Amino acid sequence: MMREYQGTNILEIGNVLSHHVQFEHDVLDKYEIAEGVINEDVIDFRAEKKYDLIVSISTLEHVGWDEKTRDDTKIPKAIENLKSLITSRGGTIIITLPLGYNSNLDKLLKDGVIQFSKQFHFIRISKGNEWKEASWEEVQDARYNSPFPFANGLIIGIISVKPVVNA
Repeated sequence: MMREYQGTNILEIGNVLSHHVQFEHDVLDKYEIAEGVINEDVIDFRAEKKYDLIVSISTLEHVGWDEKTRDDTKIPKAIENLKSLITSRGGTIIITLPLGYNSNLDKLLKDGVIQFSKQFHFIRISKGNEWKEASWEEVQDARYNSPFPFANGLIIGIISVKPVVNA
């Protein structure tokens, strides 16, 4: 996936990928202090440049949820802000979300408040972290930490942001 976007502007929400693979990209993470990481809230972030690809791996479920004062409106606001960070020629946002961790997020997904251009669902089938593709009906009520530790249902959502056409 990343090779296709080499030479383009990539933004990662949450400092996850740099712990596994090295490639040139910007990282936005409100809390993790590390060299090169931009420590700003995803709903307030304004960049000097625009991005072709934005990736968020198991991060947005924490937005507004793991904060001292919970704010159920932050995840949709964050996604809208991410759309505004895509280049005028269009681009892609890829978001993974574990189900069952944030009950508000689960409700936003079930109610269609958060929608993706494409959506894939996975259900965990073993303690050894094996997954299989599933339907929304099979994963929508997945529980976090049950029957296996951590996520047991996962959504991969893709948002295709269309190019801006000048009138």
